[in-house]
Amino acid sequence: MRANRIYSTQAMWSGATGVQSFNYPNIAHGIQSIVSGSRGSAVRPSNPWMDELIPALQCADPNRESLSGGRQRPSGSGGSNGGFVRSTGGRSADGAPQFNQAVDPGNYLWWYIDGLSDDGQHGFSIIAFVGSVFSPYYAWANRSQPADANDYCALNVAIYSPGNKRWTMTERGGKWIHRDQQTFQIGPSALHWDGKCLTINIAERAIPFGQKVAGTIKVYPDQLFQFTTPLDDAQKHRWGPIAPSARVEVNMQHPALRWQGHAYFDSNEGDEAISVPFTEWDWSRASLKDGSTAVIYDVRQKSGVERLIAMRFKPDGGVEPFEAPARQALRKTGWRIQRHMRTDSNTVASTSKLLEDTPFYARSILESTLLGEKVTSMHETLNVPRLVATSTQLMLPWRMPRIPKIFS
Repeated sequence: MRANRIYSTQAMWSGATGVQSFNYPNIAHGIQSIVSGSRGSAVRPSNPWMDELIPALQCADPNRESLSGGRQRPSGSGGSNGGFVRSTGGRSADGAPQFNQAVDPGNYLWWYIDGLSDDGQHGFSIIAFVGSVFSPYYAWANRSQPADANDYCALNVAIYSPGNKRWTMTERGGKWIHRDQQTFQIGPSALHWDGKCLTINIAERAIPFGQKVAGTIKVYPDQLFQFTTPLDDAQKHRWGPIAPSARVEVNMQHPALRWQGHAYFDSNEGDEAISVPFTEWDWSRASLKDGSTAVIYDVRQKSGVERLIAMRFKPDGGVEPFEAPARQALRKTGWRIQRHMRTDSNTVASTSKLLEDTPFYARSILESTLLGEKVTSMHETLNVPRLVATSTQLMLPWRMPRIPKIFS
């Protein structure tokens, strides 16, 4: 983010009780997960170490001061106890993806990529999880004590093509996982960053019929970003785009698909389960005429406080907030998930395609108006109470098998 000012939190509009607008959100929260695989921990009278640079933080929370000049005490009013010295956001100092960031037990880190073909006929979404937030196995393991996140990794691949829709999310334990700075190996599949291109090699099986899902997806970022921002009041959950705009080449053998288009790439991380602070959120991203990408995160917390993040990521690497339009209710899904969309007041977003319809999660392609432009948005809604419901947790193993032999 090309800004060095410090912004204070303020109401989005007068009279909006309990609603906060975080249009200046790049706060220097606790710097997370060391780069090394040594699983470093909080700053204490021990000797944790790092082997990579810490990404530069763009803005600072005035209540959390950094250490000045290498001294032992903070330069301002903030305390020095309980902080973390780690890399953050699943990225290195230059904004490039970095796959060996340590994830503490019970926590999570994921990298998300989606893409749409130039002709609008094809799409995909991919999420690579360390400590899968949707895993019933990880949730059950964390009940007794925080579980090793590296034992609960998965590559979620969803292919959205006419007549060739596929969905896979096989979870694998630590013996199937390898992570270094450039590569994240999950069983037979892998993500690899070579400095210019993210290559995703996929060798999975679809649910529920076991069809092969195999091929290669290559993502070429237009610009890398270091922007991150907290999603919750306690700043334990953070999001930021790595490449909000990119070109993508899809070359799949199973199903047989080959196309090019536009892609988006980001990451999320958290120091606890997402069920702790959140009730639900709506997220969307849309490409604008000038090459910018507009992203809206509309978050509802259990505390009743809402957080609204509306940011524009520009082709030259600049980042600027914008005033998000009013929230509008969309038609409920087949599973009765209530979706919402931030769209200009004189328009109602229409669902072009409902890509995912599950008991707790919906993904859609929406047509709407934003910042005075007609846009096509990738949109998701997550309903956390539905996710953690016992009925959902008992259904999930059917959709998310854990290293079954027939898929190994």
